[in-house]
Amino acid sequence: MKLKKVGAFLLAAMVSVGLLAGCGGNAGSSQGTDAANSEASKDSAAGNEQAPADSMSDDGAASDGTSDETASNDSSGGDSAGDVTIWYYWETEGHQKALDKVISDYNASQSEIQVSAKYVPFADFKKQLSIGASADELPDIAILDSPDHASYATMGIFADLGGKFDVSNYFEGAVDSCTIDGTLYGVPFGVNCLGLYYNEDLLKEARCQAPATWEELKETAQKLTKDNVTGLAFCSLQNEEGTFNFMPWVWSTGAGSYEINSEGGVKALTLAKDLVESGAMSKECINWTQGDVMNQFISGNVAMMINGPWQIPTMKEEAPDLNWNVALIPKDSDYASVLGGENYAVIAGGNEEGALSFLQYATEETQVKFLMDSFGYISADKTIAEGQFSGDAVMETFTEQLGYAKARGPLAEWPEVSDAISLAFNQVMTGEKEPQEAADTAQQTIDGIVGQ
Repeated sequence: MKLKKVGAFLLAAMVSVGLLAGCGGNAGSSQGTDAANSEASKDSAAGNEQAPADSMSDDGAASDGTSDETASNDSSGGDSAGDVTIWYYWETEGHQKALDKVISDYNASQSEIQVSAKYVPFADFKKQLSIGASADELPDIAILDSPDHASYATMGIFADLGGKFDVSNYFEGAVDSCTIDGTLYGVPFGVNCLGLYYNEDLLKEARCQAPATWEELKETAQKLTKDNVTGLAFCSLQNEEGTFNFMPWVWSTGAGSYEINSEGGVKALTLAKDLVESGAMSKECINWTQGDVMNQFISGNVAMMINGPWQIPTMKEEAPDLNWNVALIPKDSDYASVLGGENYAVIAGGNEEGALSFLQYATEETQVKFLMDSFGYISADKTIAEGQFSGDAVMETFTEQLGYAKARGPLAEWPEVSDAISLAFNQVMTGEKEPQEAADTAQQTIDGIVGQ
């Protein structure tokens, strides 16, 4: 399969400088993506995610790389016009098998197009896309972490899907993650976001209710902090996973992603400072992944946490007697969350017609529900998501929260912006800098990147 070499050299140069950090929801957890997003496995979170995030994250236990069916179909490109190849980075065997089933069902449904899939480790994913672009050896479809989408779209590696795929019913944030300068360069695979988990027994003991505003959050977290228990925790690592968890606070003030030294950005940094200085949140959060935060929560050391729905299966398995619930992330002026998960992208110059045929099939309600249930994700298609978790109050809350979720970027240089942001709130949480000073330093870096 041949690719038109649009921007291939630039893409190769970009990746050679360094791999971009992902999130997904897959924001990564210590367990394994998406979302965004564990960052190590990127079976996002995350979100993220895991993930990372992106995606950022999910429960991804590492497998040997491919499920049996995927291994038998492990090829980097198809020779005939009817072949469509897919690259993905999910390590979790259950995720691989779920994708394999959809592929197998599609192949059995018709005889003109045969789809196969190849596992590429997340750590090598961007490098392999870069090498493939230079050597004219790319898949027809790539499934990638949503915050990375812009990096490739701006290099001309993805096909313009405008007018070829209807995303009018999809969540706005999900569509934004694969839209650059008004052009659609992908289709959301599935999404996740962050919400507020709380220990119902501890809140009842403290005579508190789930907080809905920042002031209520600080007051409640303080009341819940005693002995070996801290009131709140959220991942604050100095990387994309940390940024994934910090951005909802920035957006809740009404500030934009690139306005860290605005009144709202400083206010968000000050919230983190106040929580740590009051003892309501441990400074150790700067060392905790989303999975670590979850472990602290189910161990009873944390009364409330910010985390994603990919943690739920593990929580139910490891702490079946824990009495917990989920609420929207407390707001300043606006409710906000961050988008994790992955996107499909069709490679420009490949078997675009065959790729779109498969995507039309894979995004039908039956296939979407199967995939989302297998991944612990929420459908990016609102019409499917609305009925996806009927009777499941926790997941219905995450679906509601998703309506307030925003995409990181989309910007090709998002990783550099993210580094500046995560450094700023780390400096504030450790007391190295005051919020305004940290925000000003971060803003200088951000302005140099986005040209403001």
